[in-house]
Amino acid sequence: MAIRILVTDGMDAAAVEKLRNDGYEIVEKYYESADLGEALKDFDCVIIRSATKIRREHIDAEAGGKLKLIIRAGVGVDNIDVAYAESKGITVRNTPNSSSNAVAELAIALLFSCARYISAAGATMREQKWEKKAYSKGFEVSGKTMGIIGYGRIGRLVGAKAQALGMNVLSVVHRNKPEGVECDTMHFVTMDELLAKSDVITLCAPSAEKPFVDKESIGKMKDGVVIINVSRGKNVVEADLLEALNSGKVRAAGIDVWMDEKVPNWELAKHPAVSPTPHIGGATKESTKKIGNELIHVVKDFFE
Repeated sequence: MAIRILVTDGMDAAAVEKLRNDGYEIVEKYYESADLGEALKDFDCVIIRSATKIRREHIDAEAGGKLKLIIRAGVGVDNIDVAYAESKGITVRNTPNSSSNAVAELAIALLFSCARYISAAGATMREQKWEKKAYSKGFEVSGKTMGIIGYGRIGRLVGAKAQALGMNVLSVVHRNKPEGVECDTMHFVTMDELLAKSDVITLCAPSAEKPFVDKESIGKMKDGVVIINVSRGKNVVEADLLEALNSGKVRAAGIDVWMDEKVPNWELAKHPAVSPTPHIGGATKESTKKIGNELIHVVKDFFE
């Protein structure tokens, strides 16, 4: 009997075709949360992205079913109750190598948008307004300091790109310190040093118990700091960031991830100093193809 795989949030068409040609049965269908657990009983594997969340209640509802493998097509797995799934004999995997560069490039794009008012100036141009004077007070990134919170795959790529642009990079390591990355333009420091010395702070870390950006941490930052979030929405207290933008403490923010992505904080998204995107960091044509190829390898390594 063929291995049955449920794809809930979309997958590269060529990868789907490849798996089908190799004898796997692929069902591409999104399930609402209330129906997901029961549906999982009929599948050996489920592949999800950001929209689908697999929690304890879904795993309990699947009890007695076929599910053996959950794959997150992307880097983070915080939309899966990993420990509980694995305690029930279900393996959890992700595709950490495929979308990192896409996310890192978006972080740099948001940086430039904040530095040169690209989002706001573009919006006024579409309204047929010539606001040259208003948007002629941007800054150059060369010579500035970027603090990167989370120096894993994505953080290191952001750091390398920032250094190539002439920036100095700071980061904080809580566990294993990466070897061979410190140099004249990259140093590991304490969190307080990072907050105090950075002109730009970029979030690339998984969700933490305490948000990295809140009233307390903002108070330790430079006046006029720029904040870029391509990590997880819960890493920022959105109300505190909005207050800091209104006061001018935070000069600008580039935001790709939101606390509630079904109902984003529209007041924050519409703020003239914010460059907002709808969680597109890992979504490029190239990354979609790379994720598809990596998914094929994960599936085959597990089932064959």
